[in-house]
Amino acid sequence: MSNSKQKRAAARLAAVQALYQFEMEATPMASLLDEFHRHRIGMEIDEAQFAQAEVAFFDDVVKGTIARRDEIDELLASKLTEGWSLARLDKTMLQILRAGAYELLARPDIPTGAAISEYLDVCHAFFDAREAKFANGVLDSVAKAVR
Repeated sequence: MSNSKQKRAAARLAAVQALYQFEMEATPMASLLDEFHRHRIGMEIDEAQFAQAEVAFFDDVVKGTIARRDEIDELLASKLTEGWSLARLDKTMLQILRAGAYELLARPDIPTGAAISEYLDVCHAFFDAREAKFANGVLDSVAKAVR
């Protein structure tokens, strides 16, 4: 994996973590970004290395996902299987889907396959294959709708 690709992958993982924190604690945006810039991205915390991430890309995914959350949630909800709602989803899964949907909507510079594949990698950090398959299905449906 190239250094640039690794930095983007690290940025996506950090963005999902920041979105989760925003969702759970309603941390104000400026504080949230500052905390991740100063204490998470590229730092070692409790011996867990947070890889050096592409900070501008991290900021775009976090800010963009939060700014367009209503639009993204409406889109995601329309792609869920009958009987499922965003409220039923695991909170981490929801952030993965939101960030992935944001990239598919707002970042035409990123190839569809790359965006989906990268968020599946993030998914594998938290979930097993069954959940990753679910995420793949939802993001694939989003991609077909917006690209």
